Order: sequence, then C-alpha cells, then structure tokens
Amino acid sequence: MFGSRQTGVHAYAKVGMETGVVAASPHKLIVMLFDGALVALGTALHSMRDGNIGEKGKSISKAIMIIDSGLRAALDKKAGGEIAEGLDALYEYMSARLLTANLNNDPSILEEVQRLLTELRDAWNAIADTPAVTGQPAPTPSLASA
Repeated sequence: MFGSRQTGVHAYAKVGMETGVVAASPHKLIVMLFDGALVALGTALHSMRDGNIGEKGKSISKAIMIIDSGLRAALDKKAGGEIAEGLDALYEYMSARLLTANLNNDPSILEEVQRLLTELRDAWNAIADTPAVTGQPAPTPSLASA
C-alpha cells in the first residue's frame, strides 16, 4: 500500500539532491558535476573488477555524459579563452579514454581519468577560496566583526 522503505529513502535522497542543485551557486554546480563523474567512475571501477559488465558500461556512460553534457557544455570559450579551450580538449580526451577503458576493460584508464578529474575538482575548489581580482583593494575588516 505504501511502497517499500527503500523507495521512500530513494525519493527523499532525490529531493535532497534536487534541492541542493536549485540552491547551489554556479561554482558549486561545477563541483557537483566533478563529484558526480567521480562517483560514476568509482562505481565503474568496482564493477569492472567484479566482472559486472552491465553496471560498468552504465557507469562509464554516466561519467561520459557528465563530462560532455555538463562540464564541457558549461565552458564559455569566448570568456575563458585559452583556458577554456584547453579544458575542452582535456574533457574530450577524458571521454575518449573512457570509451577505450570500456572497450578494453582497462581499470588503469579509469584511474587515469579519476586522477585528472580529482586534480581539476581540487583546483576548482581552490578558486572558491580566492577573492576575485577586481582592481579594488580588499575591504578592511571592521573591529565589530572581529
């Protein structure tokens, strides 16, 4: 009559994730894309080692979709210039490597792409802690806020 407990837990998690997406800043959305791709690759690696071909393929496809339709699509090549062009080429490389990993059942390629995504995510997170360069001096903290 009420469905399984697992269904309720899944629905609750989905609502929580959707709420997080709606409330997230553009910077946080990119971090969420990196995290989603890394989770998918972790699942693919585990599935590959367990011989679960179906789950491996599904997880690799999910990672490719996040990279191509999320990270690559978010690039603004006009505003980002050479950096955006370089990231676009790197994302294209990662997607091609993931296809090769899937075809050859090669976990080392999945690990390579995991390392690349982790380095990019860490760099992206470091940007959040860096104040934007505006040409204006940083505001002096007041004594009241100390």
